[in-house]
Amino acid sequence: MDTTSQNAQPTIHDARAAGGASTAHNSAHRIMTERIYGSDADSQSFRILVDRLWPRGVSKVKAALDLWEKEVAPSSDLRTWFAHDPEKFSEFSRRYREELDTNPAVEDFVATVRAELAHTDVVLLYGAKDSEHNQAVVLKDYLQQKL
Repeated sequence: MDTTSQNAQPTIHDARAAGGASTAHNSAHRIMTERIYGSDADSQSFRILVDRLWPRGVSKVKAALDLWEKEVAPSSDLRTWFAHDPEKFSEFSRRYREELDTNPAVEDFVATVRAELAHTDVVLLYGAKDSEHNQAVVLKDYLQQKL
């Protein structure tokens, strides 16, 4: 990840250096989803924003991200088609999983999540208002199947 650009995102190493997640091994760590609005930064979890677009009104400092993984977010076309319509969620899930299966960034993302789960909980952050019908829910299930 290029940290020299104006939109540079924190890396795994940045999070550790800043007192990020604990390094104690615990096999009971889990993947969770959480809306970024109102989300409290938990220094004991690894926080990943999984939206392609930065959430409006959220500062990068307040977000306290360890990683912004926009490369594994749904494509712009799929996101636009879905439009957060709960009736389209089943088809959205199917299409998004197809995108994930063919996305070259997913292999590294799964490896990162696996490595972090050895030390801490992983929180997939999203901006959508609907906590049951969004890409983080699909991605969590996808990750659990891959791990």
